[in-house]
Amino acid sequence: MPITDVKTRNAKSRDKQYKLYDSNGLYLLVMPNGSKYWRFKYRHEGKEKTLALGVYPAISLLAARGKAIKARQDIAQGINPAAQKKALQRTQTGTNSFEAVAREWYAKFLPSWTKGYAVTIISRLERDVFPWLGQQTIDKITTPDVLKILRRIESRGTIETAHRIKTLCGQIFRYAVATGRTDRDPTADLRGALPPVKTKHLAAITEPEQFKGLLRAIDAYQGSFIVKCAMQLQALTFVRPGELRHAEWSEINFEAEQWNIPAEKMKLQEPHIVPLSTQAVSILKEIEPLTGSGRYVFPNGRTLARTLSENGVSAALASMGYKGIMTGHGFRAAARTMLDEVLQQRVDLIEHQLAHAVRDTNGRAYNRTAHLPARREMMQIWADYLDGLKSGAKVLPMVKNN
Repeated sequence: MPITDVKTRNAKSRDKQYKLYDSNGLYLLVMPNGSKYWRFKYRHEGKEKTLALGVYPAISLLAARGKAIKARQDIAQGINPAAQKKALQRTQTGTNSFEAVAREWYAKFLPSWTKGYAVTIISRLERDVFPWLGQQTIDKITTPDVLKILRRIESRGTIETAHRIKTLCGQIFRYAVATGRTDRDPTADLRGALPPVKTKHLAAITEPEQFKGLLRAIDAYQGSFIVKCAMQLQALTFVRPGELRHAEWSEINFEAEQWNIPAEKMKLQEPHIVPLSTQAVSILKEIEPLTGSGRYVFPNGRTLARTLSENGVSAALASMGYKGIMTGHGFRAAARTMLDEVLQQRVDLIEHQLAHAVRDTNGRAYNRTAHLPARREMMQIWADYLDGLKSGAKVLPMVKNN
């Protein structure tokens, strides 16, 4: 049971220190000399950590709970609250360390990022940068200093990550320049210092006859029913794999026959509408009795509280013989190609439905409802085309929409 104000106030010292637990990781540490300290226990990157929240009674039970809630919110964003506290202390004492400036930059831009992107950013900094550059004063860091950490990453065979870390450090240094902590960005002199990234195109089937075989294999899939439905809906909607995995029942509007994806789940941070064909609605209604009582349309096979595994669709495709031939992301390339070359749909409608950055004649981004009737028609044409493929029907090119 959570502790109370009375229990906190009346806690007596003992021969050895002991803990009075509240809830969700918060506890009061009572020392042999009678001192009482608030502590918050949590896990970060798989390791147990402890954050000091203050001394009782200067920090009341209510205040300690508030601090614990803030810490849990930080953890949810991928932030290590203990490390952030140390960085803030260094900043407040006038130390312009790279880590202190980096965490300040991170906190400033955090509201504009998706949760997944924010976690990736802080994880890269804490793993690959802070251990070597974190304690150095930012205006003393040289180009060779940065190159050393990039070479360390490069030695792991992760060239793309090294390039991303270089870009990330450059953003932090430019923020430091703008806020008067340093005079220049040392990453500017690293152009050409790293080997180029070899572009790898994600495997995709874009030829109708081969895509027909894939669709038939999906319909005949004998594995998880949830994964089977996920693959069927991915083919019909061609959303990004992450958008599919995180689909929630609250986003599905059966009456309007559309899926409303909120901005925070989208790559471009703009809300997106996916018109649902009659075939897509049928799939959703078929799986609703199984997963509709939970949050996610396609939950993990073990619990309704978590999304389908990131490798769920990939593993299924591999088991059907499509490893290295097709990926979850490949359904987007397939739709993009066949909607244009076979069905001759308007390219701007296709790009908009793919949630790419489509602009109007004035250079403004189209809003999510732009050309919705036309996109709705296109999505039904696409679904009917896929049915025709599976049945072996010959589909002739259509006249492009005006």
